[in-house]
Amino acid sequence: MQLEGWFLWFILVWIVIFAGSMAIGGFFMFRKFLKRMPKEDGKSDMDWEEYYVSKTRHLWEQREKDLLEDLVSPVPELFRDVARQKIAGKIGELTLNEKKDKVTEDLVIRGYILATPKRDHKFLLKKLKEKKIDVTPYHHLF
Repeated sequence: MQLEGWFLWFILVWIVIFAGSMAIGGFFMFRKFLKRMPKEDGKSDMDWEEYYVSKTRHLWEQREKDLLEDLVSPVPELFRDVARQKIAGKIGELTLNEKKDKVTEDLVIRGYILATPKRDHKFLLKKLKEKKIDVTPYHHLF
């Protein structure tokens, strides 16, 4: 049997799409695998995130939770939980390191800036401008 015409092109396009999807999925799975790898201290990045979130869970008030939800709203729904966990972990780390007795708006903003890549900071600036929050104290973090 010999492949010719439209069926040949259909099979070739299907192979390219399939291989591309597998490569993209493999890339994201590998990144997750690397985040789960233990570091020198015996804990992975994700273990530390979970630790900081669990240690500071009782320090969050509803206003700060709502602010975090509003700030992560531009993140696509598929990745929002992961982004929220990473940002909350960084906020918890800042809270514990600075020995604060509660999570504040300042900690939420600084944690968001430190936990997200630079390419996402424009969305944060837009959200903070919408909420009329002054960003001048945070310019050194951007």
